[in-house]
Amino acid sequence: MKTVLIVDDLIDVRLSARIVLESHGYRCLEADHPSRAIESIKHNQVDLILLDMNFSQDTTSGQEGLNFLTELKALNYTVPVVVITAWAKIDLAVQAMQYGACDFIEKPWKNTRLLESVQKLLPKLCSDNTPSDGIPLAFEANNKQLLEKAKRIAKTNANVLITGENGTGKSMLAAYIHQHSQRNNQTMVSVNMAAIPDNLFESELFGHRKGAFTDAKEHRKGRFTLANEGSLFLDEVGCLPMALQAKLLRVLESGEYEEVGGATTLTSNARIISATNADLNKLIEQGSFRRDLLFRLNTLVIELPPLRERLSELPEFAAYFVKQHAQKYGLTELTLSEKACSKLLSYHWPGNIRELSHVLERAVIMADVDTIDAQDIVLENYAEESGTLPLMSLEEAEQRLITKAINHFDGHVVKAGEFLGLSKSAIYRRIEKFNIQVKES
Repeated sequence: MKTVLIVDDLIDVRLSARIVLESHGYRCLEADHPSRAIESIKHNQVDLILLDMNFSQDTTSGQEGLNFLTELKALNYTVPVVVITAWAKIDLAVQAMQYGACDFIEKPWKNTRLLESVQKLLPKLCSDNTPSDGIPLAFEANNKQLLEKAKRIAKTNANVLITGENGTGKSMLAAYIHQHSQRNNQTMVSVNMAAIPDNLFESELFGHRKGAFTDAKEHRKGRFTLANEGSLFLDEVGCLPMALQAKLLRVLESGEYEEVGGATTLTSNARIISATNADLNKLIEQGSFRRDLLFRLNTLVIELPPLRERLSELPEFAAYFVKQHAQKYGLTELTLSEKACSKLLSYHWPGNIRELSHVLERAVIMADVDTIDAQDIVLENYAEESGTLPLMSLEEAEQRLITKAINHFDGHVVKAGEFLGLSKSAIYRRIEKFNIQVKES
């Protein structure tokens, strides 16, 4: 699945682009400022960037966008960029192209124009190492029993709940279930529940009519409409606030909903696939998740074990990621030495498969020869694992790890939480509990 990074200071613009792109099979990341976009690129695989030209400095010059393009070039990132701006001046368009942009779209865009540009630069074609359903060959080879279960589940129309820590491959498994279902000729729509602001929840999932609220300048279809007769993937469903759970429950029970500002009751026949890294039964005990909503979500359950519990699979995953990243950066074929593989196997992998991919991406970039050795593998807290961690209480250790992770990710709390295997709500609860001071990047 190809990844598009949307860089715009307006959240409704980012959400609008997400709806269009995710409904056509693209994965989306968001950044509200060029500086955060650079950090996102450093920590994620990004295949294309949608870039607004104006942020905090002014409204028309486009200088911030041009500065971002200059920084990308200085960092040797070759990610294609599509510039989006409400000020479609021909001279700014020419400047953006001279600075490395590949295309130029005026806001408000037509969805067909946006898709045309993205698909031209980023065809939804997978590499030879990835099957058409987006599952790496390593994932298929090492999870045959689990995937056989997924295939059986896929043939039904029952709702599915995928559980497991962050980075274990829940979104890949959701795509696998959709591709092996009877709905595979229909759209699979994805939405990260933790990323939706409370005030935009209904609009995001159910859509809105023109004029329904400020800035609702056109009719917009929601995720349930876009996923009708297909599959709707609700990621991080455990992060959904209690006040919004009843609204989701209603549509899961009856299939009925209304668009914001609309008077007509609509229906959706979307098959629900949801995922969480949280213990939903524990959240129910704490009064932060509805039991009846869980019953609607977990007709069938698949649990993805963490990487540390399936280390026998790590060498094949590692070989896949080394080859993938070498191809991405146009490098010659690389191999892992025995010492490098041993170092990988001795680590506890709190970030699971996702962390393994990031570690090996850095190693591929930094390798001087055609073999990646142990010194090329940079692992967080590796020294502590070797026995140098001082004795302390579990609570103190948790506080120190959270603080260190937040500092490592330059104040980006959600990324720190993902690295530690914590949901967005969970890490913010701990920040409040330990009174950790966060300096936002």
